[in-house]
Amino acid sequence: MKDFYKDKQILITGGAGHIGQLLSDRLLEFNPEVVRLLDTHENGLFNLRQKYQGIAGEKVRFLLGDIRDLNRLRYAFNGIDIVFHAAAYKHVVECEYNPIDAVETNINGTSNVIRAALENNVQKVIFTSSDKAANPSNSMGATKLLAEKLMIAANSYRGTHGTIFACCRFGNVVRSSGSVVPLFEEQIKQGKGITITDPDMTRFLVSNDKAIELVLRSGILANGGEVFIFKMPSIKIDILADAMMQKYGTVPKKIIGKKAGEKMYEELMTEEEKLRAFENEEMYVISPTTTDINHVSYEGFTKIDKISNSRDAEHLDKDEILRLIE
Repeated sequence: MKDFYKDKQILITGGAGHIGQLLSDRLLEFNPEVVRLLDTHENGLFNLRQKYQGIAGEKVRFLLGDIRDLNRLRYAFNGIDIVFHAAAYKHVVECEYNPIDAVETNINGTSNVIRAALENNVQKVIFTSSDKAANPSNSMGATKLLAEKLMIAANSYRGTHGTIFACCRFGNVVRSSGSVVPLFEEQIKQGKGITITDPDMTRFLVSNDKAIELVLRSGILANGGEVFIFKMPSIKIDILADAMMQKYGTVPKKIIGKKAGEKMYEELMTEEEKLRAFENEEMYVISPTTTDINHVSYEGFTKIDKISNSRDAEHLDKDEILRLIE
C-alpha cells in the first residue's frame, strides 16, 4: 500500500470531515508528494493547519471550496493523481428535511467532481458511499445511490481520458461526527437518558481503521466501475446502548420511535448487485453492469453465494461491541 501512494499527489474532498481527517493522517504515513484537503468548513481547515504545523508547508494544502462550484474544483484538481471524494451531506434526518440541498451537494457536487477529474486527467477517483445506498428508503440513501451511478457511468463516457472511477460503501463509522456511538456516550456522561429509536433496529458498524483501509484498498484495486464493501459486523441498537452503559454508567432508556426516513435494518447490496458480486475473506466487490460477468476475474475473489442484511446477520455481544468502539 505504501508503494502505491508514495509520491502521489492526492486530493480529499470533505478533507475536514471525520473520514477526510483519518484518511489524510494515514496517507501522510506513505510519504505522498502532496495531500490537498478541500472543504467548506473554514474552522475545520484552520484546526487541521494547526495539527499539521511543521509538515503543512511540505505535504499538506488547505483549500477552502465547495464541490458545488465546478470552477473551484477545476483549479483544485490541477496536477492531482488521485481524488478521494468524501464530501457529502450524510445525516438521514437532515437530508430528509432538506432534500434539495442534499441533491445539490451529493449528486450535483459529485457530477462536478467527475467533470473536474476528467478535465485534469486525474488517474483515479474513489467515492466514499454508504450502505444506505442499497435499497434506499430516504433522501440521503437515494442521493448516495445516484452518486454511485454517476461514478460508475463516468467510466463509460470518459472518452480518451484514462481516469478510473470506483466506489466504496461502509456502514456506521465508529465515532464519526453525529453518529450513534458519540451520541450515546455524550448522553450518558450528561446523565441524560439514552434515546433509542427502536430496540430492534440494527446497523452495520465499522471501526475507523477498517473504514480507512477500505478506502485505500479501493484506490489500489479499482479497475473502473466497481463498488467495494468490507465485511462488517452487525449490532442491535439496544445492545449497543447496554454495552455503553456497562462502560460509562447506567441511565434510563428512552424509546423515541423511528425517525423520518430511517430503516429498521441496512443492506450491503441489492439482490441484483449480488448476481455480479465477488468476495474474499475480508470484502466484497460488485462489478459494473457493463461488464460481462462470465469474464470477470478478481484475484483471490470468488462468486458470492449468500449475503446477509444487518437484521439477519449474527450480532455482536456487549463485550465485542466494546472492543470495536474503543
